[in-house]
Amino acid sequence: MTNKVLLVEDDAMVREALAQTIELGGRVAVPTASYIEAKDHISPDFAGVILSDIRMPGRDGFALLDYARGLDAELPVILLTGKGDIPMAVRGMKGGAYAFLEKPCEPGELMAVLERALRQRAVVLENRRQQVASHRGDAAARLLRGSSKHAEALRTRVRMAARSQAEVLICGEPGSGTSKVADAIHQLSGDASRAFVKLAASGLDRTALAEGFEAARAGTLFLDEVAALAPGVQFALLDHLDRPTGTRLLAGTYRALEEEVREGRFNADLFYRLDIIRIRIPPLRERIEDIPVLFRHYVALACEQAGLEPPPITPELTASLMARDWPGNARALMNTAMRFAMGLELGLETAPSESNGGAPGLNERLAQLERSLLIEALSQSGGGASQAARALKLPRKTFYDKLARHGIRPEDFRSR
Repeated sequence: MTNKVLLVEDDAMVREALAQTIELGGRVAVPTASYIEAKDHISPDFAGVILSDIRMPGRDGFALLDYARGLDAELPVILLTGKGDIPMAVRGMKGGAYAFLEKPCEPGELMAVLERALRQRAVVLENRRQQVASHRGDAAARLLRGSSKHAEALRTRVRMAARSQAEVLICGEPGSGTSKVADAIHQLSGDASRAFVKLAASGLDRTALAEGFEAARAGTLFLDEVAALAPGVQFALLDHLDRPTGTRLLAGTYRALEEEVREGRFNADLFYRLDIIRIRIPPLRERIEDIPVLFRHYVALACEQAGLEPPPITPELTASLMARDWPGNARALMNTAMRFAMGLELGLETAPSESNGGAPGLNERLAQLERSLLIEALSQSGGGASQAARALKLPRKTFYDKLARHGIRPEDFRSR
């Protein structure tokens, strides 16, 4: 329910009087005495509005207005000041303030402004909830997890591929999840109830290929590790693609098909037919900030399936997970999560793989590690900044400086 008023007033008697007026008006007052105290309550989905004095010690109401609008330009901020301060009123309205009231403010006038602002806020939040509900129905968001720029780029590419009916070549290292990407494309391509058939290309003969096309008629056929197709079956696949059957083909591979073509192991015509849309799944070593997100997800799944209580995931464990290259990618991370959920030895003491390919450099890896540890600490504390700073043994100012550097907000981790 959108009924909170974040009240920011340094004068204790005025603050108490305003809070009482708000409570008597049937709304919930959240009284604070300063910018620093108030800012921790503000988030893009704050279920209320802000009522702030302008003249306060330290950072004033204009600073709070700027901060709130930086987080959410649609969050109403109502400013209070002494009588007749027209320049301040002009500055406040130009800065995006919802309204400007003089102190002492008549209770009826105050509540009328607050009610209008709260109604507007309720509409904004409801629209956002509907958008989020729509997004949750997105198979790319549901199946392809991760918060890194690489993960978001992958989801964007998948959504683009789903809008086409062309063949798609999905490339990724072993364990990276080519079949999951294929499933997301299928689900986003239209009626997800249509057939989705997965076949391993290794050992597949012409008859089994034809049966796969028939089973997936009007739906999607996914060939896993298409480079393993026998030469004769490659020709048969090309023949199927040349005949309109209403079946869409998605092909996955962890091999470099261009090299396979040069070496004569893969049909060049088939390669160019499959390579209309190519999706590359980045390995975990290129997006190490996704490792904690995926690990927590896999642990939660394993515990749910086994009826276990999820064990705590410490910053030390997170750092250890992120320090590895994970040549087995998501599959290997999932196996480790399952062992962790069951209280088994994780086997993280061995040296990480040296096949780092396009892995980020040391500075980037350290930055990603720091960001992940900050997120982990805030997740564990439910968004409590002080508790998270203590867990990381950081001074409060240093902790907030690091949050600002990484664009992290404690309020994003609080339960709604």
